[in-house]
Amino acid sequence: MSERKPAGFVNLLQEFSIPLLSGAAVAMLSANLAEPWYRHALHWMPFGHVSLFGHGLTLHFIVNDLFMVFFFAIAAKEITEGCLPGGSLNPVGKAINPLLATLGGVAGPAIVFFLGLWLLFRTGVYVPELHDWDTLGRGWGVPTATDIALAWLVARAVFGKGHPAINFLLLLAVADDAIGLVIIAVFYGDPALPVRPEYLGLVLVGMAAAWALRRSRVGSWVPYIAIGGPLAWSGLVLAHLHPALALVFIVPFLPGPRRDVGLFSAQDEVDRMGEALAQDLNIEHSALHRFEHHLKGFVDFGLFFFAFANAGVPLATIGPLTWVILGSLVIGKTVGVTALGLLAIRLGFPLPARMGLGELAMAGFVAGLGLTVALFVAGAAFTDDLLLGQAKMGALFSGFVGLAAIALGRSLGMARRGRSLPAGVGATVAPTASSAAATPPD
Repeated sequence: MSERKPAGFVNLLQEFSIPLLSGAAVAMLSANLAEPWYRHALHWMPFGHVSLFGHGLTLHFIVNDLFMVFFFAIAAKEITEGCLPGGSLNPVGKAINPLLATLGGVAGPAIVFFLGLWLLFRTGVYVPELHDWDTLGRGWGVPTATDIALAWLVARAVFGKGHPAINFLLLLAVADDAIGLVIIAVFYGDPALPVRPEYLGLVLVGMAAAWALRRSRVGSWVPYIAIGGPLAWSGLVLAHLHPALALVFIVPFLPGPRRDVGLFSAQDEVDRMGEALAQDLNIEHSALHRFEHHLKGFVDFGLFFFAFANAGVPLATIGPLTWVILGSLVIGKTVGVTALGLLAIRLGFPLPARMGLGELAMAGFVAGLGLTVALFVAGAAFTDDLLLGQAKMGALFSGFVGLAAIALGRSLGMARRGRSLPAGVGATVAPTASSAAATPPD
């Protein structure tokens, strides 16, 4: 019993995103009680004056441009698994609805933002003589982002583990954050560093290398990441695009669990087993599972540093822009996601099984958790410290969406409904060593 307690405690920390929340709390305390130290910490160069493609290896760069690559990769793993035969996003038509809903999750907040900004000018809170519309309007991209880690956590609490709405929301969050990175490159880019699309060929080379490894039936995840990852990352950096999504292009090539004839096969069941049990049965997990198993702890605890590097905002900076950002996240995401999700249904692209209008609206509401990723976009949108602080406070306040969603979800019994699987779902084949081997398809 005593040997299991530390692992249980560690799992508890990961389950409730304690490192992420702790990092945000430490950042807030540091920014308000020791701001000079906090700013110095963000620009600390632990490896000395070493640079990578002209970028100094500050703590801020290491966290946002290197570490976050693995965070998005873990999210990509979940989506990849959901797109496999038998997954909640398979066939591909099931992924169309969340992808269209993503457009609503981007357009909705942008529309609400500009409407809110117009009302502030209309009511005299902002006046043209003192405030510049174009400068304030740069904040429209901030509420388009969704905090993947917290949205994932809240979705599991609201819908219950294994509910298709979780992968729906995860795909939506990754997609709109990808759009957010494009927004940064196109609308908030440095004029001195224009986009160089010719370097994106390196991303294609990385994908080709991963495809060749899969065709060669390489069962370890390491070569895929070690070869394809640096190529994709370098291509994005040299193209002057944010490299956080580098591994999203590589992870889908990792050999995953086999799910044959529409049923969850033995290999999928193996991926749900503990490592010890699988070893006792002389069965190997798929490369996709092992990738997550080996890196998830590193990513979960590394989120402390991501929150620390992005969530430090002086409380004195609350202002009108704070409420515009918050309202855009909550109202714009909920209405936008729901509206485009319903439109997708009308176009013939249904929601995943066990998702109805209530689950769709709740997914949109949970997507309003902008928090750390919205902080990330705010840093690119504003250079004025006052406006940056106000925008960041709106992003931070969106964290309360999670508490409201959990309370509302429990009152509606969504998690209880999520535990009741329809007949035939989740059927498995008895695990055998021969049937469980992960064999990449040709």
